[in-house]
Amino acid sequence: MAGKNMRKRKPSAQQNKDGNKKRSSSISHDPFFHNSDSKRRNQFDDEDINSSDDEGEGFDSEGEKEVIAGEEESEEEIIEETPAEKKKRLAEAYLDRMRATEKKEEEEDEELEDEGARKEREGERDSLIAKILQQEQLEESGRLRRAIASRVQKPETTEGFRFLVKHHQPVTAVALSEDDTRGFSASKDGTIVHWDVNSGKTEKYVWPSDDVLKSHGAKDPQGRATKHSKHVLALAVSSDGRYLASGGLDRHVHLWDIRTRQHIQAFPGHKGPVSCLTFRQGTSELFSGSFDRSIKIWNAEDRTYINTLFGHQSEVLTIDSLRKERVLTVGRDRTMHLWKVPEESQLVFRAPASSLECCCFISNDEFLSGSDDGSIEHWNILRKKPVHIVRNAHASLSQFEQRHNGLSNGPLENHAQDSEKLCSTALSWVSSVAVCGSSDLAASGAGNGSIRLWTIESESKGIRPLFELPLVGFVNSLSFAKSGRFLIAGVGQEPRLGRWERNAAARNVVALHPLELS
Repeated sequence: MAGKNMRKRKPSAQQNKDGNKKRSSSISHDPFFHNSDSKRRNQFDDEDINSSDDEGEGFDSEGEKEVIAGEEESEEEIIEETPAEKKKRLAEAYLDRMRATEKKEEEEDEELEDEGARKEREGERDSLIAKILQQEQLEESGRLRRAIASRVQKPETTEGFRFLVKHHQPVTAVALSEDDTRGFSASKDGTIVHWDVNSGKTEKYVWPSDDVLKSHGAKDPQGRATKHSKHVLALAVSSDGRYLASGGLDRHVHLWDIRTRQHIQAFPGHKGPVSCLTFRQGTSELFSGSFDRSIKIWNAEDRTYINTLFGHQSEVLTIDSLRKERVLTVGRDRTMHLWKVPEESQLVFRAPASSLECCCFISNDEFLSGSDDGSIEHWNILRKKPVHIVRNAHASLSQFEQRHNGLSNGPLENHAQDSEKLCSTALSWVSSVAVCGSSDLAASGAGNGSIRLWTIESESKGIRPLFELPLVGFVNSLSFAKSGRFLIAGVGQEPRLGRWERNAAARNVVALHPLELS
């Protein structure tokens, strides 16, 4: 009892002082606080976070709350970054990386040089970086376009497509890696295949069990479905060759590790089938379009959801993006949308066709689209209607070309009655278009038995046909090699998004056609 009634001795002032010293020193040396400060400094270079070393300040609960609240407010102020500030920060980081790369290559030589020669070399390095940036900017903006179409040689009659991969059901998507050495394909049976372009060696991706999918973020099937559908409609490959994204009827965006071919993440959120996917060039930013009329933005590196874009009034069918923070989409609402992501704005382009089926960027300011009436449209960012329309691009009757001696490339009224007759079936729907990056070479595919190559000329001249590449079946996906040396096509007996027609004579394959350049 005496022990319980004894009062605790109050520590002396000197002991309080020493204790505060120990606490402050222990916190200052704590790796948790040290790492958090360094991470914050790495993420925001212009922000300095200073800690107080006053010995007289105690670490009571109220003081800690005030400090934490102040840090949260400062972090919120830092996070609020305008699009212009973000572009400036990314540009500075890009320049620093390029300078570091050049400096590392010349580091040994600089050690042997005097100060004057070193400064001269630094000036040459900066001018070289400026030239590289100027070249990239001209190519990305479309002001500098590679002239590849005029160099493509018409193939001989003996040459044709080489079948790389066989699928059991129609191929719905094909994609190429940045270096053009590896390819990926998917089909309606859920098979995802990784193949080598040169050797043709194939490796399949294995879907994990439902328990593993749930642990990776997948939600339970909705509606009548009792298990996750493996039906794949879209593929996309990141520029660094690390990630492969797939989407389909299970309403999820699935992320795969290309190096190990293992499933690593499932992104839920869409309320309809995921119909299209694309990575922004040079980044891990992933865009997905769905039948729920929305476009969602994800980060593959952090495996997080970023934002959702709304604007389409019907299903989103195709999506494309370049290096700039812009996204191009088409839907069954007869519109094509250009999304400016940082500004959170969009431009709407209305097509005269009944439905746009596919689209792709020519440059940041020019686009190409295909319609289910057999037309191919050339667009410019300055006009809300097509600059040029190629009608009956894939006419299903050969007599039409003999009667009119080629394709029409005039106003919308030309051959309107003939187009209604010839493009009434799914065989003539333009189901895929592709453009060789930063060039004037384009391709389009349908179900009429051929792929057409096109030359994209100036606005006054429009689009000019080159020649046809015979291929039986529905061309559901197209992809050019970055060098323009070959063209990959995903072919099937049925269209990608339905079963409106069926060609029993076709094969469900991935086909490669070499392109000889002069």
